[in-house]
Amino acid sequence: MNIVTVDRAVALLADGLIVGVPTDTVYGLAVDPANRGAVERLFSLKSRSAAKPIGLLAHDVTALSGWADLPDQSADLLVAHWPGAFTVVCAAGPLVSNGIGDPERKTVGVRVPDHPVARALLERTGPLAVTSANRSGDADCHSHEAAYAVLGDGVAGYLAGGAPIGLASTVVDITGEEPVVLRPGPVVL
Repeated sequence: MNIVTVDRAVALLADGLIVGVPTDTVYGLAVDPANRGAVERLFSLKSRSAAKPIGLLAHDVTALSGWADLPDQSADLLVAHWPGAFTVVCAAGPLVSNGIGDPERKTVGVRVPDHPVARALLERTGPLAVTSANRSGDADCHSHEAAYAVLGDGVAGYLAGGAPIGLASTVVDITGEEPVVLRPGPVVL
């Protein structure tokens, strides 16, 4: 298993490779969302349908500029739940492409995780396309060891760590007048 530092993870992502990253919810797989080849490799590794878009993680809300159009009325929700296990689906910004977000609805799921390793990485890279470390439809992994057991060397490097919550984030659509819960999770509205 190739355990890497944050510095090495930054370099691997810049080279268009897949990196394993611990988050507060589940262990994840990250790629540069602007690199079409990296996003395609991520879909292939997971055996994920192109119809199932990938969202973005960022170290803070300001890093999402150009990637997500967060409506003013969402500010209270974001302040209350970010960083944390709370994903919002909002209008996609002009930078979204390559299988990130939902091209038909022109939306993207975004989140600011509450995990020191993930946040350190995201502060260096900017937003990353991140999805759970598993084969599509299989159980989520909660540590780098579990992810390696499933995905092996298909991932260029693994940041050591685990997911303290162990449950996928709550997903809320904020594109309408009122927030709509799309996936229940650790945050209850």
